[in-house]
Amino acid sequence: MSETAEQIESFDLFIIGGGINGCGIARDASGRGLSVALAEMNDLASATSSASTKLFHGGLRYLEYFEFHLVRESLIERETLLRAMPHISWPMRFILPYHKDMRFENETPTSKLLNTVMPWMKGRRPAWLIRLGLFMYDNLGGRKILPGTTTVDLTTSPEGAPLNDKFVQAYEYSDCWVQDARLVVLNARDAEVRGAKIMTRTKVMSAERVDQHWEIELEDTETGAQKTIKAKMIVNAGGPWVGDIIRTKIRSNSKEGVRLVKGSHIVTKKLYDHDKCYFFQGEDGRIIFAIPYEQDFTLIGTTDSEHQDPEVKPTCSEEEQTYLCNFASKYFKTPVSTGDIVWTYSGVRPLYDDGASSATAATRDYTLKVDDSGGAPVLNIFGGKITTYRRLAEGALDRMKPYFPDLPDKWTAGVTLPGGDFPVSGVAALTEKLAGQYAFLTDSWAQRLIRAYGTEAFGILSDAKSSDDLGRNFGGSLTEAEVRWLISREYARTAEDVVWRRSKLGLHMTAGEIAELDRFMKDTRTDRTAHAAQ
Repeated sequence: MSETAEQIESFDLFIIGGGINGCGIARDASGRGLSVALAEMNDLASATSSASTKLFHGGLRYLEYFEFHLVRESLIERETLLRAMPHISWPMRFILPYHKDMRFENETPTSKLLNTVMPWMKGRRPAWLIRLGLFMYDNLGGRKILPGTTTVDLTTSPEGAPLNDKFVQAYEYSDCWVQDARLVVLNARDAEVRGAKIMTRTKVMSAERVDQHWEIELEDTETGAQKTIKAKMIVNAGGPWVGDIIRTKIRSNSKEGVRLVKGSHIVTKKLYDHDKCYFFQGEDGRIIFAIPYEQDFTLIGTTDSEHQDPEVKPTCSEEEQTYLCNFASKYFKTPVSTGDIVWTYSGVRPLYDDGASSATAATRDYTLKVDDSGGAPVLNIFGGKITTYRRLAEGALDRMKPYFPDLPDKWTAGVTLPGGDFPVSGVAALTEKLAGQYAFLTDSWAQRLIRAYGTEAFGILSDAKSSDDLGRNFGGSLTEAEVRWLISREYARTAEDVVWRRSKLGLHMTAGEIAELDRFMKDTRTDRTAHAAQ
């Protein structure tokens, strides 16, 4: 180890991984008075947590796997989270068209049961079962804000206009949208305000137990500088790397396994004009969503396939692109082709290996395992979904109580994230206030700022009287003032951090504009480093 004992910083908790689980745990633990350090080897939310379908949802299809606890917990959480972050999350309505050819995925417990008692259905989903599932979806979580399920006549409604004529009836239900990567960053920021040390671009090289504590060797991935810190407990929230961390970094005796499942999405040009989403069921039993995205686009996903190596960056294969286009084309009147695709992304979900026979059937619930067989404890995090990240953090803190017996009780439910201190119904009024105070903003610009930053948008614009006061404009309404905020407050270091994670402005900017932004950020960081050295 590189430092003397006197130089080594010491913490109660050291968290490996800057995704939603790691940052959520850091926030919760810091708020309970623990000293916390978190290391992320890349940017925050640079892997799974920025590659979701961007939904706070109960998981309607998980009912077919009898995962009632997961669905209930997720449904309850939707509204808890919505109140805490009304700027980056909002209600959405989903249209579920029905047709007699819709089928189960063959491996679900529900399909096996119905194939036994109703073999003449030959794997088809009956309408009564969908209605029953939606009734449970409406009532398991004790809805207070979101409206319940209704029936839609697709022959006369705007929602039916983009669809093939064979779809005449649909069910409409509620879930919530969330800007996933911003969720991670805001949790990290709130953790830091409460005392956590957030270290991005910092890789864990090794960790070893020494006299009932951990000594962790870290390396700055940009400068190569190394340092050692100490911690009473480690949380392994490494996402796709959770298994690798167990084997090669902390060398734990844990026997738990992780199953890596890749989910891919495509973004196409805008396929329809209304603001509702579609839930499509395939004849192969799979489901996909089609969601209005970033004003001018439609998001379609996701796939489920095995992924073997976390070091191999997941990409949306040509086969997956074709599959998603063909799937959507069975619903839309105008076929969706790969030529309509403007962007793709993929993420790897680190699911707990429960022995399921397929990637689709593997549980999405989380599993928390503590290993203290070698002395100082480590908590390994398997699985989970973005909707239940806060509950997962609470569960993680519950597992820590034997090691921190004076730990205070839960506190995060209903506590707003930065910028979220306004009512769920207050987005329009806040947008109007921002546009009134800064007359140079266009409507779309004002709305984007409120949806990204909430009440903090006023701090970004500060005392600007014109757009010129915000500095250079990099394109897509992204100004120097906003970029400087992202660098100083939100851990952004590269253009990719800004245009693909803190925002999705990469869809609205040219390659040249993004390159110019990257040069500016690199120069700004160089200037800051030189100034700090003086």
